[in-house]
Amino acid sequence: MKIGFIGLGNMGGGMAANLVKAGHAVQAFDLSETAIAHACEAGCTTFGSAKEAVEGVDAVVSMLPNGAIVKGVYTNEVIGHAPAGAVLLDCSTIDVATAREVIAAADAGGYEMVDAPVSGGIAAANGGTLTFMVGGTDSAFARAKPILEAMGKAVIHAGDAGNGQAAKICNNMLLGIHMIGTCEAFKMAEKLGLDPQTFYDISSVSSGQCWSMTSYCPVPGVGPQSPSDNDYQGGFATALMLKDLRLAMEAAESADAATPMGARAASLYEDFAGAGNGGLDFSAIIKML
Repeated sequence: MKIGFIGLGNMGGGMAANLVKAGHAVQAFDLSETAIAHACEAGCTTFGSAKEAVEGVDAVVSMLPNGAIVKGVYTNEVIGHAPAGAVLLDCSTIDVATAREVIAAADAGGYEMVDAPVSGGIAAANGGTLTFMVGGTDSAFARAKPILEAMGKAVIHAGDAGNGQAAKICNNMLLGIHMIGTCEAFKMAEKLGLDPQTFYDISSVSSGQCWSMTSYCPVPGVGPQSPSDNDYQGGFATALMLKDLRLAMEAAESADAATPMGARAASLYEDFAGAGNGGLDFSAIIKML
């Protein structure tokens, strides 16, 4: 299959490389010359614009920073330029309203499209073990699924257009809440004189167990290898967690949903990122606590 890929950053670069490994011909574009060079090394054919990258393709995949960019790229450079009948897959994390607006525009232009945000981070993007949460019609999902399976370990249909984004921001709001709670528990245990490893051994097999503890422990040297063991470098940046929490708060307001814990998590990450920590892994918020 010939696939146009737009957005070759930390996530998109690894995703495009995995499509090549799966035997697809990938036509790639990014504004970054460094990203373009890495894509070439991975076996992609690169182009000077998104319009050129989507010429003659069977599908288009995008991984872009925000909703405004997604809307601009699809409105101006994909819809009407990719062949009629190509399936479109946006894997960016954006607001639900924009996702639905772009998919409606694609539908009006004669394309099938899904929103398919991811969970898993850079390591999973490189390793092809992402989880995709997909919104769109049954037909669009059926066409998108084999492409997504080349980049991930799980591809789940969340329902209608925009529901992939809804699932992503709800999930990441919960993750932010869990991480802060995990950090609080470890710091309180320390202040009460309890050894971190001992607390881990107890809580990881008790009712307090959660992914933030057993798979991504914020305390160095405790649990499986995580960014805390690398001075909180790599992983899922605080700035990206804050972006997702802001999206969650916007969605909560639009849906009249009560999210007091989500709002508090967003506020704490605002403070942590505002202190110059946006580039650190989101588990580094334990430093503030």
